[in-house]
Amino acid sequence: MKKSFIIPSLAIVMFLGCSKKDSVEPESAPGSDIPGIEAIAITDEIQINASDDMAYDKILFKIKAAKQVKLNLKNIGKLPKEAMGHNVVIVNSETDINDFALEALKEKSNDYIPQSAEMKNNTIAFTKLLGPGESDQISFTPTEPAVYKFLCTFPGHHGTSHGQIVVVK
Repeated sequence: MKKSFIIPSLAIVMFLGCSKKDSVEPESAPGSDIPGIEAIAITDEIQINASDDMAYDKILFKIKAAKQVKLNLKNIGKLPKEAMGHNVVIVNSETDINDFALEALKEKSNDYIPQSAEMKNNTIAFTKLLGPGESDQISFTPTEPAVYKFLCTFPGHHGTSHGQIVVVK
């Protein structure tokens, strides 16, 4: 009876004398592991609506690196800004949105945009805090393929108002 062995790819790479970085395994594109990303068309204009149910109407976008992108946010809710304001804050992929939102709680006078140096370094772009019927447009240009996160920093919203922007080559 023949015995078969499964040799982990790292063992083969080490045996062949090359590093794991040099291995033959292809590097996956940022966001390729996000369910449904293959069905999302590349765009250069993002439209997001926020409502009184504390959720964005769209939470996944695909854009090109090194190309300017416009993001439009509209608050389609009816509740007053003081009770149900909405914004969009785009942060880099390493940012913990829970930590970011906790920092944002301290910044009511700055429309809940964190002002610490660390959080400012993690922030790519942000809209104004909007009341019912208001809208805002921002532009940003991602430089490298990556997965950016976005969230609403109004108190309590980040748990249901967040999403991802996948930047491709």
